[in-house]
Amino acid sequence: MTDRMAIAASTGPVLEFKSKGSGLIPRGLTLTAVIIIIAMLAVILLNVLHGGLGTISWEFLSKPPEHGMEAGGIFPAIFGTVFLVILMVITGVPVGVLTAVYLHEYTSPTSRTTRLIRTAINNLAGVPSIVFGLFGLGFFIGFIGHGIDTALLGAEKPVWGQPAIIWAALTLALLTLPVVIVSTEEALRAIPREIKDASYALGATKLQTIIRIIIPQALPGIFTGAILAISRGAGEVAPIMFTGAAYYLPYLPKALNDQFMELGYHVYVMSTQSPDIEKTKPILYGTVLVLLVLTFLLNFMAILIRSRIRSRRISV
Repeated sequence: MTDRMAIAASTGPVLEFKSKGSGLIPRGLTLTAVIIIIAMLAVILLNVLHGGLGTISWEFLSKPPEHGMEAGGIFPAIFGTVFLVILMVITGVPVGVLTAVYLHEYTSPTSRTTRLIRTAINNLAGVPSIVFGLFGLGFFIGFIGHGIDTALLGAEKPVWGQPAIIWAALTLALLTLPVVIVSTEEALRAIPREIKDASYALGATKLQTIIRIIIPQALPGIFTGAILAISRGAGEVAPIMFTGAAYYLPYLPKALNDQFMELGYHVYVMSTQSPDIEKTKPILYGTVLVLLVLTFLLNFMAILIRSRIRSRRISV
C-alpha cells in the first residue's frame, strides 16, 4: 500500500504537467487563428483607408455622379442605401419579432407546427442571396406589383409592377428574417420564468404580459438582431440587382415605387462596367470607405440605443 502511494505521488506532477502541456496546442492554434483574422482585417481596412481617404470631400459626399461616373460624387447612392436599410428594418424586424414570440410563447417545442416553422427558418437562412433576388423579381414585382397594377389601378404602364425600393427592401427583409428570429428567441429564453409568473399572479393576461413585460425585457436582444440585419443587408448586392437598384439615376427616390442607387451596387458597377477602371479607382475606394463608415454608424446607433435600454432596465 505504501509503495502504491509513493508511485502515485511520484507520477502526480508528471500527469499534471502533461495535462497543462496538452492545452498549449489548442491555445496556440486558437491564438494563431485570431491573429491571422485580425491581420487580414487590418490589411483590408488599411488598404481601403489608403485608397479612399484622398477622395473623401464635401463635394464627393453631396453631389451626384458626373461624366459617366468618372467624376462627381455619390450622394444618391448614400441616400438610397440609408432609405433602403430603414425600410428593411421597418418591414423585417417586426415580422421576425412576432414570429419569435409566437414560437416561444404560443407553441410547444415538440409540436409538428413548431418543427415545421423552424425547418423553414433554417432553410431560409441557407438560401443563397441571388436566389432571394430572383424570388423578389418573380413574387414581389411579377406577382404582387403586377397584380396591383392590373386589379386596382388598371394602369397600362407598370406603376408597382417594376423594380422599386419597396420591393428591394422587402427582399432584404426576407433575407435577414432568420437572424432577427434567432436573436429574439435567444433573448426571450433569457427572461426568468419568475417574472412572467409574477405578472400572471397579479392578474395580467398573456397578451398584456407579452406587451408590457416580455417585449421590454427582450429589447436588447431584439436590437442585436436588428444590428446583425443591418450589417448583412447594407452590403448585399445580389438581391437588389433585380428588384430596384439602378445603374445611374439623376434624382433621389421620392416614392416607394421609385428605383434607387445603392453603395454596394455602385461599387459593383464601377468595378465591372467602367471603361477606365484606373481612372475610377479613387472613386471606387472612396465609395467602399463610405459604405463601411455608414454601416458602422448605423450599427453604432443601434448599439447605443440597445445600451441605453439595457442601462435603464438595470437601474429600474
